[in-house]
Amino acid sequence: MPATLLSTARLSAADRAESWHETVSRAFVPLAVDLLEEVPSPGTIVSHQLGSVRITRVQAGPQVVTRSRRMIAAGGAPSIVLSLQQRGTAIKEQDGRESVIRPGEFSITDTTRVYRKRIEEGFVFTSFQFPRAELDVSERDVRALTATSFSGTEGSAALVTTYLARMAREAESLDEAVGRRAAATALDLLALLVDDRSGRSQPQASRTAGSLERVKEHILRNLRDPDLSPSTIAEANLMSVRFLHKLFHLEGTTVGGWIRKQRLERCSRDLLRPVSAELGVAGIARRWGFANSSHFSRAFRAAYGMTPSDWQAGGKPTG
Repeated sequence: MPATLLSTARLSAADRAESWHETVSRAFVPLAVDLLEEVPSPGTIVSHQLGSVRITRVQAGPQVVTRSRRMIAAGGAPSIVLSLQQRGTAIKEQDGRESVIRPGEFSITDTTRVYRKRIEEGFVFTSFQFPRAELDVSERDVRALTATSFSGTEGSAALVTTYLARMAREAESLDEAVGRRAAATALDLLALLVDDRSGRSQPQASRTAGSLERVKEHILRNLRDPDLSPSTIAEANLMSVRFLHKLFHLEGTTVGGWIRKQRLERCSRDLLRPVSAELGVAGIARRWGFANSSHFSRAFRAAYGMTPSDWQAGGKPTG
């Protein structure tokens, strides 16, 4: 999707402060910005819109950003902002908490309540702005996680970090339809994180149903490809392999098991059709992505209680 670039690099140092305040508020929501340098460093903001999610990369010098009650009253759509810190250390304050966010970590901010962020050095971060109305989690659960430092190295936080970082890298090359699907998956992941940190063992079905259905549609479109695998599926759907496995685990199956079931069902139908005389058992197996005939025969027998040839003969043993 096309990028929006806002920069103060070409302005004089004297004009940067006022311009930067306007630039930041335009990119996010109305904010007060106090620059901490006598001679402000140039600042750059690059934004992409993917579906309902706005991705924004910010690079600038030391500053304090505040969202006051007056700023909240001034407007801005209610949203949840997740920020991946890439350079510099930020101090975030909201809902009575103060946390230090270091490079490689991320934090969550709710734009409907007062918050403050202070960065005393040059910094880079990438934020993901989600419409609050589209995030199906309780106000209490979100409030418990604001101004908290999340490490992107383990658990649900690692899933979030991996996916969002990849989505940000690919944002410019994604078309509108793919962008909407990517944004929907990002919302599912954020809900998964909130559920996890709120002590729930697994998210509600509605939280992950959208992601799972999109993955299943992709698998069915590519069922004939013998190279279809969890890694290629995850890459095509802009998610980590770990999250992909979790989606199917929550449904009580596995990625490989679901693919095998779909292929076997189609093979079983084709074996009873006239096409089977032309293609033969091995040809039908290859048609639906089974690269190895022996593996296909074993899988078919395990699923249907007879060999593919017996099934082809109408369910009667051929000898």
